[in-house]
Amino acid sequence: MTRIAIIGAAGRMGKLLIEAVRQSPDVTLGAIIVSPGSSLIGVDAGELAGCGKLGVKASPSLQKVANSFDVLIDFTNPQLTLQNLAACAQLNKAMVIGTTGLDEAQKHTLIHYTRSMRVVFAPNMSVGINLILAILPRITSMLQDDYDVEIIETHHRHKIDAPSGTALRLGEVVAETLGRNLQTCAVYGREGITGARTDSEIGFTTVRAGDVVGEHTVLFGTDGERFEITHKASSRMAFAKGAVRAASWLPQQSAGLFDMQDVLNLNP
Repeated sequence: MTRIAIIGAAGRMGKLLIEAVRQSPDVTLGAIIVSPGSSLIGVDAGELAGCGKLGVKASPSLQKVANSFDVLIDFTNPQLTLQNLAACAQLNKAMVIGTTGLDEAQKHTLIHYTRSMRVVFAPNMSVGINLILAILPRITSMLQDDYDVEIIETHHRHKIDAPSGTALRLGEVVAETLGRNLQTCAVYGREGITGARTDSEIGFTTVRAGDVVGEHTVLFGTDGERFEITHKASSRMAFAKGAVRAASWLPQQSAGLFDMQDVLNLNP
């Protein structure tokens, strides 16, 4: 049975991951990691997540629990994620990464590590979003350049990156299908006298308000009609369950970089 470690276990996502691991029959909780110096060091994981004692104590570092896990689940921040990649590469461990906001240089570093280790990296671990990502190329190829494309995303007020990693991935899929380069055709918000919309641009709109877990819409519009695909996450548990599913799948794979499309067997 795959042993899971969760880093950032004291955060909202960390606690949900503990509960998702507890609910899964295919994995077991091997370790949880909290910040060095945290008052929660030594606290039982189940007490931290509010689901009773699980017999796993919070540790201040990966190295201290190296013999207790096979796969690390990381939903932290880009800088810490890269540090964890280096540590897991040295310890010969696999990783499931849901961290968003990585820049191009950081993504290249991630790819470098996957030459010798197994990593699932996805901006969104929910099954619903990944089904949309799977069908989006076919829809886009049918509509072609006759339809304008806009991507609208809404998240809670505390999210620090914009647009969301999921919104950018949706844009990348549309751009790739249409033979466009997202870096040159993306428009991030509009203000003032911008002129008419160009045929090739893909627009992004970002909303930050309240406690919205995550909503994404891909809008296709042309003269006479509008077509929308929308996903709404009502709980972060959707992401936690997807991450645990990925962690259960990963140990059977060879070294390489995978996404949730691979985990769900949605790639051609």
